Amino acid sequence: TNFTISSPANAVIGRYNLTLLVTSGNKIFSRFLGQFVLLFNPWCSGDAVYMANENERQEYVLNENGIIFVGNAKYIEARGWYYGQFQDHLLNICLTMLDLSLYYRQNAAIDVSRRGDPKYVGRVISSMINGNDNDNGVLLGKWQGSFHSHENPSRWDGSVVILQKWRQDNYKPVQYGQCWVFAGVMCTVLRCLGIPTRLVSNFNSAHDVDRNLSIDKYYDSSGKSLNIGKDSTWDYHVWNESWFIRPDLGTPYNGWQVLDATPQEQSK
Repeated sequence: TNFTISSPANAVIGRYNLTLLVTSGNKIFSRFLGQFVLLFNPWCSGDAVYMANENERQEYVLNENGIIFVGNAKYIEARGWYYGQFQDHLLNICLTMLDLSLYYRQNAAIDVSRRGDPKYVGRVISSMINGNDNDNGVLLGKWQGSFHSHENPSRWDGSVVILQKWRQDNYKPVQYGQCWVFAGVMCTVLRCLGIPTRLVSNFNSAHDVDRNLSIDKYYDSSGKSLNIGKDSTWDYHVWNESWFIRPDLGTPYNGWQVLDATPQEQSK
């Protein structure tokens, strides 16, 4: 006997057990048929991550290789990056990541019930890519000092090795990452789960700490610079954008959504 399962377009992603119940007279027999994994589907017009253009689906979902732009505004450097979202064990690692999150630990039933929503899954993954919340996150960030006892962030050239090391070390954060490493790994995980994702690099990148949308510098009456502001401008910063609709905000906000896994200040 052949049968077909059609899941709702907004169904919760993850691992499913498939069981067949057979009723015969007043008896019910149960048979376990196996497991399957349900993912977001950018080819399905009813899915929140639906992407109409096949070339864009090839690039932002299926492409396992990419380029990350780093450096500074006067010398932009292109680094190759291997996302490898379809490599062995990667899907299991990405699904385990959801179950290790603080969201799942605090209320597993509510967390799982929200996994059909790409903006929720994006926030959970964004939190899990960095290990700053004591949540078994994938990478620890480090921006100064010596890297000699662990991996210098500039040595990484792909996500697969990082995610495999994270799993082999029993989900202890891998040392070390910086913005492009966080973004590269996050792109791998989101593409693996079926969410179209890309990287964005920004040069002379303003880092506004006090949320007043300006970079503040302070001077005394003689023009001497005062070292009291925490705002800064970075040579560059790299983050992610993922493609999905925003029914919570309205149609004008559908499309590319910003996600940033680099640990800076906590968002609201």
